[in-house]
Amino acid sequence: MDLFAFFLSFLVVLAAYLLGSLSFAVIVSRTMGLSDPRTFGSKNPGATNVLRSGSKLAAALTLFLDAFKAWLPVMLVKWFGEPYGLGDGTMAFAGLAAFVGHLFPVFFRFVGGKGVATALGMLLAISWVLGLAVALTWALVAYVSRYSSLAALVAAAVTPVYYVLGGGSAWVMDKGVVLAVTLMAALLIWRHSANISRLLKGAEPKIGKKKS
Repeated sequence: MDLFAFFLSFLVVLAAYLLGSLSFAVIVSRTMGLSDPRTFGSKNPGATNVLRSGSKLAAALTLFLDAFKAWLPVMLVKWFGEPYGLGDGTMAFAGLAAFVGHLFPVFFRFVGGKGVATALGMLLAISWVLGLAVALTWALVAYVSRYSSLAALVAAAVTPVYYVLGGGSAWVMDKGVVLAVTLMAALLIWRHSANISRLLKGAEPKIGKKKS
C-alpha cells in the first residue's frame, strides 16, 4: 500500500468511527419523545432496551440504523475503494471502526451499546452469506436457550470460525478481514462480561422477561 492509499485508509476508518459514534438508540428516542434508554432497564443504548420503552417502531429504527452505520462504510469501500488502492483490509477495518464507535461513541462521552446489531451490519456488508450464517446461529441459540445474551456470545465466538471455514469457497479469505472480525468478536464478548456473570449465576433474564 502506497502512502496515498494508507492516508486515505486512515481517513476512511476515522470517518467510519465517527459514523459509528452516532448512538441511534439515544437519537431515535429523543426524536420520538421517549425516555433516554440510558436511564432505564439495562441502561444500554441499544434496540433491545429501546423496546422496553414500549415503542416497537423506535426499537426497529434503532436496530436498522445501528446495523446500517457499519454496513455503509464497508459497502462504500467495496464499491469505490479499489481504484484508490483500498482493499479488503480497509473494508473490514472500516466496519470494525464503526463497531468500535458504537461501543465507545465520541459524541456520547464514550458510553455506548453492546454492538450486536452493528456487528451484524458489518458482517452482512463483508459477505451476506457470513452475516446470514451468524444471524441464523444467533436465532437458533436464542430459540433453544431463550437467552439473547448467550445467543450473541455464541454468534460472536463462531464468526471468525465461519469466515476462515468459508475462505476459498464462499469468499476469498483475507488476513485483514480475519483480524478485524476476530477483534470484533472479542470486543463483543467482552462487552457482554456482565451477562456472562449473570448467566453463570442463573440470574440472566430470558427473552420475554422484563428486566427491572
